[in-house]
Amino acid sequence: MILSKLLTRIRFRLSAWVQPRMVYGFRRHDGVFLPRTRLSNLTRVEHAHKLDIGDNVFIGHFNFVDASGGLTIGEGCQVTNYVSILTHSSHIAIRLYGKQYLDRHDHVGYLRRSSVIGRYSFIGPHSVLMPGTRLGKGSLVSAYSFVTAGEYPDFAVLAGNPARIVGDTREMDMDWLETHGELRELYEEWVRD
Repeated sequence: MILSKLLTRIRFRLSAWVQPRMVYGFRRHDGVFLPRTRLSNLTRVEHAHKLDIGDNVFIGHFNFVDASGGLTIGEGCQVTNYVSILTHSSHIAIRLYGKQYLDRHDHVGYLRRSSVIGRYSFIGPHSVLMPGTRLGKGSLVSAYSFVTAGEYPDFAVLAGNPARIVGDTREMDMDWLETHGELRELYEEWVRD
């Protein structure tokens, strides 16, 4: 009992040293170094060898990024905080097999599907992207959204549970581009590709 209390106090004190911070630069599984990609030290990336990530990506604090089924995160994407990006799901299989789940292999109901987050997309806090989600470029997922598997077009604004298309990011961007016309060429450069 005394040892347990002591270990708890030590863990608590050590946790103060492990504060959220952004780590600049990311080495992809193929050896390519991405100098402008920033990833929180408190985000968990599973199966990084199946993660195809572009440069200038921001992945904030307390996220779970599962690339076990294959995951592409395009250039310039922003993943805020407390986001789950999934490429596998076992919840159906676990319900089907019950307590025998861990004793079996090749489970019925176990899903593994690749996912794609298109270039310059934004994923709001507390969102979940399920296996098989394919977001087009320039998309925006609103906070607390649950995005089910499927194809979503370029520039889609998604919101809700389940998430639905509720707008187009180009409409939001036009207000900014009208005020800051000097940015139009930079914007259209990636939009055209």
